[in-house]
Amino acid sequence: MSKAKYKVQYQDGLAKSAVMETVHGTIETPVFMNVGTVGAIKGAVSVPDLEDISTQVLLCNTYHLHVRPGDGLVREMGGIRKFTTWKGPVLTDSGGFQVFSLAGLRKIKEEGVYFSSHIDGRKIFMGPEESMQIQSNLGSTIAMAFDECIPYPSDYDYAKKSVDRTTRWLIRCKEELYRLNSLEETLNKDQLLFGINQGMTFEDLRVEHAKTIADMDLDGYALGGLAVGESHEQMYEVLDYTVPHLPKDKPVYLMGVGTPENILEAVRRGVDFFDCVYPSRNGRHGHAYTSKGKINLLNAKFMKDDNPIDSECSCPVCKRYSRSYIRHLLKAGEMLGLRLMVTHNLAFYNNLMAEIRLAIKEGRFDAYRKQKEEDFQNGGN
Repeated sequence: MSKAKYKVQYQDGLAKSAVMETVHGTIETPVFMNVGTVGAIKGAVSVPDLEDISTQVLLCNTYHLHVRPGDGLVREMGGIRKFTTWKGPVLTDSGGFQVFSLAGLRKIKEEGVYFSSHIDGRKIFMGPEESMQIQSNLGSTIAMAFDECIPYPSDYDYAKKSVDRTTRWLIRCKEELYRLNSLEETLNKDQLLFGINQGMTFEDLRVEHAKTIADMDLDGYALGGLAVGESHEQMYEVLDYTVPHLPKDKPVYLMGVGTPENILEAVRRGVDFFDCVYPSRNGRHGHAYTSKGKINLLNAKFMKDDNPIDSECSCPVCKRYSRSYIRHLLKAGEMLGLRLMVTHNLAFYNNLMAEIRLAIKEGRFDAYRKQKEEDFQNGGN
């Protein structure tokens, strides 16, 4: 039975602003979860940095933490929150996407997946029960169900078999997490479970699966298998026909998405949760998000630019450092350059979500969305 306390506070069209109470704190949605795959943001961004830029949720990965340092060790150290010193909510991805991306190293069976570690080649088995046990050891706030993320494109018959298997695995995940949460020694007995909708871009599979998992009274519902090669238009179509069949009183999570424009379009269609490596990855390569579009600080025109990355941004980086200095750090290969870039980009995303929430509250989301999309299309300065 669902333990999540989720309440929509404001609605503007299909866009909604809600609060979700968890044992580790309240999450205001729409929310962008900052991706710390192995318990840290790539780019030397510290927990105090994340706190300074109003991060709400840290996302960590089950597979990566299982192979290194080991979920048993993390449990011994008090769980992922104590281990990292992050005090807020943590969502752990089930490891399904990573396992299925190891195409040449894995074999899918009904019981789960046999695969080889990408680090040392050792043989590993992970099924629904194992994924839940690992996430329970990590002690995250929200656990994701173990699902099969199939490659795009895949044929209809394979997609249908995969969806059916994902449903059977979800039932096993729910039963195992219920068992784990009832054990005295469990770190987080209030761990929540989100199920994942699959079906690639086949409308009947997506809708049928959404209806099936909606009846399982989970704490939240995610759409997986998107942003893996299909066009943005196809992704939006999947949201259009799938989200209406998910429970209205539960959060909706679009996994692995995406650009600011993607987020605005998905919020417009009723999505609450997002995550993506774009802000950190792009930052490490010199690309900064600004209120007027994305800029490449490696370009020569920024060599003597004394302005902050974004004059409209109030993050710690923009309050102090110039484009010229940050460009110098990047060119010199100094780690501080990466840290400043990633910190700013994450702050940009977190601030974007705060602006979205306010626009929904004030009933002007559509006008806000159109203006932001126009700004982004015009490019940075």
